[in-house]
Amino acid sequence: MTESRTVLITGATDGLGRALAARLATDGATLILHGRDPGKLAVLADELTALAGPNGRPERGPGVRTVLADLADLAQVRRLAVDVQAATDRLDVLVSNAGIGSGEPDGRTRRTSADGHELRFAVNYLAGFLLTLDLLPLLRATAARSAAAPGGRAPARIVNVASLGQHPLALDDLMLERDYNGGRAYAQSKLAQIMSGFEFAERVDAAEVTVNSLHPATYMPTKMVLLEIGRSVDTLQTGVEATHRLVTSPALDGVTGRFFDRQRETRANPQAYDGAVRTALWERSLALVDRVDAAV
Repeated sequence: MTESRTVLITGATDGLGRALAARLATDGATLILHGRDPGKLAVLADELTALAGPNGRPERGPGVRTVLADLADLAQVRRLAVDVQAATDRLDVLVSNAGIGSGEPDGRTRRTSADGHELRFAVNYLAGFLLTLDLLPLLRATAARSAAAPGGRAPARIVNVASLGQHPLALDDLMLERDYNGGRAYAQSKLAQIMSGFEFAERVDAAEVTVNSLHPATYMPTKMVLLEIGRSVDTLQTGVEATHRLVTSPALDGVTGRFFDRQRETRANPQAYDGAVRTALWERSLALVDRVDAAV
């Protein structure tokens, strides 16, 4: 990064989010770090602030801020958007990373969010969908201000941390009240995340904000993976590099509506390219987050 950008990372206190935050801190980015545990957030902020120079100021970036929310509660997601807007007058990149896996540590049985929605659908998809809607004005304003600056700047970016693990959505049973399976719930939520990314990309001018999704790596050695699978395949660094590229690479300026497997563009599940299903998901999602009147 040639100049400091402000980057919000959800789910920043563990795994990929934490490692990405450290990488971006060394780039000189201003970081807004989200978590649901204030203790973990404080420790992470202290660690990243320790990258400051001897005069107490970051050598390459303006600093670190933290925001607190449980994404299983849509009221807290709304408050999170307000808190981000209070913390900064610019947002160059939203990294929608927070999520829960197919089993432990969040359980293998069907659970519901504070709003009564199936938990994985709520946390992995609906929370990011609502946060994106609420932060779009700030992302757009940042892009407009940057474009007017000497030399101009690229669009703002949204990066959805999704997965190759995808399952077609059953629109008549989005909450999986029948034949629940944690793996299917996770895979459905990740496909919904990718589909909404495609839909946002169609509805938002790429000169303002780009929206891309990726599978950062396969079974990285994160707490979620090790507790449920017991082993890793790819390194955490593989996921960091892939996600960092979508956040920072000038080669991706203006590139939108894509899905990447690590650093290679690829195809998502075929349902993601069905415009009628995407529109139906969009409308259902607006209703579920009580934003029926939302326009983007």
